[in-house]
Amino acid sequence: MSILTAKETAKNEANLVEIIRGAGPFVIEGGGTRRIGLAEGESLTTRGLSGVTLYEPGTLTLVAQAGTPLSEIDALLASERQRLAFDVPDLRGLLGREGESTIGGVVATNASGPRRVAMGACRDFCLGVRFVDGRGQVVKNGGRVMKNVTGLDLVKLMAGSHGRLGVMPEVSLKVQPLPETTVTLAVPGCDAAEAIAILSQMLGQPYDLTGAAWQNGEVLLRLEGFETSLRYRVDRMKALLQHDVLEHWGVEACEPIWRDIRDVRAFHGRSGDVWSVSVKPSEAVRLVQAVKPEDVIFDWGGNRLWLLTERGTDVRAKMTSGHATLIRASEETKRQLGVFPLQSPALERISAGLRQNFDPEGKFNRGMC
Repeated sequence: MSILTAKETAKNEANLVEIIRGAGPFVIEGGGTRRIGLAEGESLTTRGLSGVTLYEPGTLTLVAQAGTPLSEIDALLASERQRLAFDVPDLRGLLGREGESTIGGVVATNASGPRRVAMGACRDFCLGVRFVDGRGQVVKNGGRVMKNVTGLDLVKLMAGSHGRLGVMPEVSLKVQPLPETTVTLAVPGCDAAEAIAILSQMLGQPYDLTGAAWQNGEVLLRLEGFETSLRYRVDRMKALLQHDVLEHWGVEACEPIWRDIRDVRAFHGRSGDVWSVSVKPSEAVRLVQAVKPEDVIFDWGGNRLWLLTERGTDVRAKMTSGHATLIRASEETKRQLGVFPLQSPALERISAGLRQNFDPEGKFNRGMC
């Protein structure tokens, strides 16, 4: 775990500014449910900054303070038959954590589930952000509608920065309506090579898949929308697949299937390291053969691989392209191999320049690896 020497809880934005100006370094936390990197400093949590400050269902816009529990946002959106589009993973079971995930933590880690294959990532739905930089200055970027997001897009820079550039007291997000219904097609009895072939074939068709995955020898394909449209698309896809196909209709039937993929439930309670690997689908089978993981899940049509490996396995040493993040391992292994993907010298210079500009004293997540 990260070295935490004390705990600070920001009560509001002014208090957050005061805390940052007065001390440091800090390890930034939301709900403490999805941090994977190692850093040193006192814990600074945004859980005290909670509440939805604006929700306009008609314009599909939501503004919330960073410490707002994700469950609260999901419930509010569901009451208007709307949702967050990017299918947020719940990593508590995988990481052995408790607590409440917060919207600030979701944005800070760019947390995105199976719908990313069609909808895009969390950062693609971020309209605006407020953050406090290492000097204790409040920076605002973006807006509450798409047309207001102009100039340098700091919103997308902060999404996925893992708290290394600043602390967000507030985020603005675009949401979307819930579909009328959902269907999942399951193709059993497929090995990794067959799965990649099917996933690539189906994603190349104009049928708007919102999920394309493989686990336990079964290819899973999700479609969402109006039932009449889905029945037409299902018939066309089954004609192309030329395999035995199982159909699962409705949210109640489909949600558990995709929750298992989203939350990597197949790895819960099992020993070993967990890696999230981004590769071209054409490289996926070769990498699996090289690593020989204990278990594997394909998501995003084979662009994301979840690998359960023996402890200490260096997945990056087996890769010829793409990048890998060490999601779960011992602190010793994380320090030895590094949690986040290695950067090229040019990209590292850019990253260092950004950190120098936004956090010149290194107050946020110092030494994060």
